[in-house]
Amino acid sequence: MPFVTHELLRRGAVEERAYQVNIAKSCLSRSTLVVLPTGMGKTVVAAMVIAETLRHKGDRVLFLAPTKPLVEQHAASLREMLIVDRIAVFTGEVASPEDRELGWRENKIIVSTPQVIKNDLKAGRYDLEGVSLIVFDEAHRAVGDYAYVDVAAAYKEVAGRLVLGMTASPGSSAEKILEVCNNLGITAVEIRTEFDADVVMYVQGLEIQRIPIDAPDEAKEIGTLLEQVYDDQVERLKKIGFLQGKPKPSTKDILAAGDAIRKRLDGGDKDGRLFGAMTAQAIAMKANHAITLAETQGMGSLRSYFDRLETDAKSRADTQFIKHAKVVEAVKIARETSAEHPKLKKTAWVVRDQFMAKPDSKVIVFTHYRETAETVTRELAKLPGIKPVRFVGQSSKGEDIGLRQKEQVEILQKFRDGEVNVIVATSIGEEGLDIPQVELVVFYEPVPSEIRTIQRRGRTGRNAPGKVIMLVTKDTRDEAFLYSAKRKERKMHQELDRLRRDLKQKIFVGEPGGEMFVTAAPEKLLAAKREQAVERSAKPEEPVRRPEPRRKGPTTLDDY
Repeated sequence: MPFVTHELLRRGAVEERAYQVNIAKSCLSRSTLVVLPTGMGKTVVAAMVIAETLRHKGDRVLFLAPTKPLVEQHAASLREMLIVDRIAVFTGEVASPEDRELGWRENKIIVSTPQVIKNDLKAGRYDLEGVSLIVFDEAHRAVGDYAYVDVAAAYKEVAGRLVLGMTASPGSSAEKILEVCNNLGITAVEIRTEFDADVVMYVQGLEIQRIPIDAPDEAKEIGTLLEQVYDDQVERLKKIGFLQGKPKPSTKDILAAGDAIRKRLDGGDKDGRLFGAMTAQAIAMKANHAITLAETQGMGSLRSYFDRLETDAKSRADTQFIKHAKVVEAVKIARETSAEHPKLKKTAWVVRDQFMAKPDSKVIVFTHYRETAETVTRELAKLPGIKPVRFVGQSSKGEDIGLRQKEQVEILQKFRDGEVNVIVATSIGEEGLDIPQVELVVFYEPVPSEIRTIQRRGRTGRNAPGKVIMLVTKDTRDEAFLYSAKRKERKMHQELDRLRRDLKQKIFVGEPGGEMFVTAAPEKLLAAKREQAVERSAKPEEPVRRPEPRRKGPTTLDDY
């Protein structure tokens, strides 16, 4: 297996992969957004670009990542790959403002969360002069008022600047991709998909299995009651003039109505009905949330939600909702049943099955809600040989105490070392975690975001074939979310292909041009591309140095 050689790269640290080398060369000549499938080595590309930038220009490199565990992870990876001693970590917990000011002067590479850099720039502790490269990990976040946008705006004033943006999931529209590029000062895009000739030989097999779950009878009964509450509030809103032309408004429509109401109130509209409309909109959202909990999470989560509203009602909407006759009836049913959602037992079953087949497995279970994560962790702990731990963010919500950065890092290290073999994670575990050889990822529920779906799914199938299991409660929001993410992901791949074809006059788009994700038989195309790549690498008249193709299983795309 050949390795990349460079005076600032450790010997044997970076495997030579043609697509990574080609992308890195392109990134050195212009500010570039790299769109690369999860697990295909975006950090490796960054390390090569950093090494050559430091060799050629010297100065300082800033590497930004959105979460503190990611910052720690990237710093560790750079120390493993680069022969650079002066690498500092900046986060609110790790370094004081004074230490950061000193560390900025003394170190060649700063790895930080963007908020820290934004605050330090605003306070005048240092500036970006002398920074020869900024790397923005998970660059798709560079929209709106996210701190990436402010840091990039300050960097645009620096002469000779270079930007490297990295993402596996840039979004489902070309406009959003271009917005990210504009916000970061990027003039080129390097896109690779699993179908590209220089990538396909490294793509691992990924089995995706959807398991349908029947909602409990109690959940259906509660759902029927709460749907009536929801429908009543929709009618109230329509009578006041909102949701016109929406025979069956979605959650997005209800949220948009709330924005419209607030905008009118903030603008000084004196229509007294607006306050009633605001209450109706809030009650509709509470009913919608309660239905989701009942249908997709379980009675424990629903009971906790009702309890919080009863003991800590903070608004007129809280009080009206919890005293609504239909809600009172739903609360009674929830409290009288001891049944849990069938997903809980099914999760335990699929995890147990994985460890029976491969006792040294590593598994991640994703769930949207912290309380569900706690319930799932307790259930899995009952199984012999299963060592689960809950992995959540830092913020605390009431009695639910978050994990400090140090605790998050410790959990990930224990997971790598095998002391923990199952992580039950909320969204904090979706982005960029460098966890080798996760054999199984379980979605406790689908998520409607294509970006979050890709991030969750990308935790497995990195260095060896992996498996994804999605638990989907039939005839509920689970199914709607599943198909929403599927539709958005297909659109995203279409947009990536369109970017390559149609936007070359607006922005430089790197080659090779890929084929569209949406084909008649994508899994056959993928297999054929692998065979072609193997055949080309075997020809003696083409002495291209590349790794031997690995044995891989087929990628099944029935659900995607």
